[in-house]
Amino acid sequence: MSKDMVLEIGTEEIPAHYMPGALTQMAELAQRSFQEAHISYGNVKTWGTPRRLVLYVTDVAEWQDDISTVRKGPSVKIAYEQDGKPTSAAIGFARGQGIEVDKLAVEDGYIFAKVLHKGKETALLLGDICKQVVTGLSFPRSMRWGDGEFRFVRPLRWLVALFGDEVIPFEVARVVSGNMSRGHRFLGTGDFLIPSAKAYEETVRNNFVLVDPEERKQRIVAGLEEMAKQQGGMVLMDEDLLEEVVYLVEYPTVLCGTFDQAYLQLPEAAVITPMKDHQRYFPLRDADGTVMNRFLTVRNGDDFHLATVQHGNERVLRARLDDAAFFFAEDRKVPLASRIDKLKKIVFQDGLGTLYDKSLRLQQLCYYLNHKLDLGLSDDVLQRAAFLAKTDLATQMVMEFTELQGVMGKEYALLDGEDEVVAEALKEQYEPRFAGDVLPTTMVGTVLSLADKVDTIVGMFSLGHVPTGSQDPFALRRQTIGVLHMLLTSGWNINCHEIFTVVLELLGVDADKAAAVQATLHDYFQLRFKNMLQEKGYDYRILECVSEADTLNVVDIEKRAAALTKVDIMQQETLLQAYTRVGNMVKEESIITVDPTLFETPEEEGLYHVCQTLANALSACYAVYDYAEALRLLARGVEPIHQFLDHVLVMHDNLAVKENRLHLLTWVYQLIQPLGDIKRLS
Repeated sequence: MSKDMVLEIGTEEIPAHYMPGALTQMAELAQRSFQEAHISYGNVKTWGTPRRLVLYVTDVAEWQDDISTVRKGPSVKIAYEQDGKPTSAAIGFARGQGIEVDKLAVEDGYIFAKVLHKGKETALLLGDICKQVVTGLSFPRSMRWGDGEFRFVRPLRWLVALFGDEVIPFEVARVVSGNMSRGHRFLGTGDFLIPSAKAYEETVRNNFVLVDPEERKQRIVAGLEEMAKQQGGMVLMDEDLLEEVVYLVEYPTVLCGTFDQAYLQLPEAAVITPMKDHQRYFPLRDADGTVMNRFLTVRNGDDFHLATVQHGNERVLRARLDDAAFFFAEDRKVPLASRIDKLKKIVFQDGLGTLYDKSLRLQQLCYYLNHKLDLGLSDDVLQRAAFLAKTDLATQMVMEFTELQGVMGKEYALLDGEDEVVAEALKEQYEPRFAGDVLPTTMVGTVLSLADKVDTIVGMFSLGHVPTGSQDPFALRRQTIGVLHMLLTSGWNINCHEIFTVVLELLGVDADKAAAVQATLHDYFQLRFKNMLQEKGYDYRILECVSEADTLNVVDIEKRAAALTKVDIMQQETLLQAYTRVGNMVKEESIITVDPTLFETPEEEGLYHVCQTLANALSACYAVYDYAEALRLLARGVEPIHQFLDHVLVMHDNLAVKENRLHLLTWVYQLIQPLGDIKRLS
């Protein structure tokens, strides 16, 4: 027999962006707890609203599974005397396993205890499981209340725990579980009884709580689309905003508000940002794509007195748009370029100077990248973009609405008559802003974005601010991934170490410290890049092969990985075996000299001829990153390699002959080394 089980953790309002992670954790904790307790179950569901986290498990068995265990004991010689009488060792072992000594079994010269552990009633175990789930949840920030030690994201107010229609007894932070829940804060009538786990969802629904976030999402989307249709517009949908709103309400109702048409004279971003990022409103566009003087919002309640709610939302938005209009008017009194001196008073980061200092570094770094990569961009355009890059951070609009950095820089630059390429770069310098965001589309914007991110990353690493698994306050992981994506997309062949070196020199980091920072940066970038390529489906052994070098030319690394994958290198056993045999015999040497006059066998002559034939052809392939052709050429060396290794004694008594043969093998291995460390493929 089985029953459903429900656990509801009632709290004060939980931050919306904590909810998806908390619900995922809740499911994982429950599954692990049930498996460890050997309790079979059906499906695990998690639901959540701002005031509750819910775990619902279907078809939970009423008894634990029986568990058979076999424990090995001492040898028969130790366990029994010659007359077969059990010794104290056997008696002690049996006692420890909870069985009689005559129940011990003998196999292969040892004694064994075979014990059947009868399962307990599930109802007796669920209290501990529920408590483990509640106390096992972790949040970005947790708090402690009163004199207790228990920490949680918000204060616990109630706990519902039911197995079928029976209460699961347990206690956390002086809150005792029961069958009483609480309805919607305004629409509900207070506490109410949950008669059983199966009745949970319908019972809370009757008290104006839609506990399933997917149901709330569908209702919100349908309401937004219907309301937009009524207003003759289209919703400017934002998935992140939608998810946040889903976890801000328990009983959603969509409503529409308006604002003065005059505010649409502001730049579009200055209108949309206060709506979306500050008020959680959904903007509307008309059929031509123009922002309308209307917005949609979601009320946490029913459709009564919507006019009053609408008026309140309109009043709040009007105040925010008044602020935006005022800041825009004030900012337009002076051009962006005149704000450069203000950057001297804004600290970028303690130890890395001011925003003005950063602007100077960006100018030099952009100049370096333009010429190092032979991009052919106008130095004047690049320098102007770098010069103006951070000036919008000194505007009132961006100081109030920080989400508009770069966006307003572009708007103000265009109004100032700056080159459109420069203006676009001011916006694109911050792209990608988050995982999955768009990359810069212009080359000038890409150079500026790359320079900005590398300057920040290297600077922070030089100060010791290296991200850890859980701590990344400066978003360096996101910026690192952005750098890697931009280099790959642009196809720019450059060793990242060279860019790091330029930044470290601009920062004035001394040589000894710079070397340590370079090593840390190398490991960090390499790990991020390997993860990126693994997500693309590359074999981890191939990634280990192509990454084992001092270079961080990510374009070159991926081309090698792609070439090895395309030719199915893992199946080319003969080629790998041949060159790996060579690699295992030689040391890393950059300068070698092979003297043909010391050859004593035709196998040496044959291998030497292969090296002469392939060396120039392979160099040409590597120069243009044609690794597929390189592998085809390398295959011609397989048979001569085996002939040499099978018939030639490398460790000759004559030291000169021995060294010459080792140099020949080193030359052979150097032919394949540009592909990576092929020994990693074994």
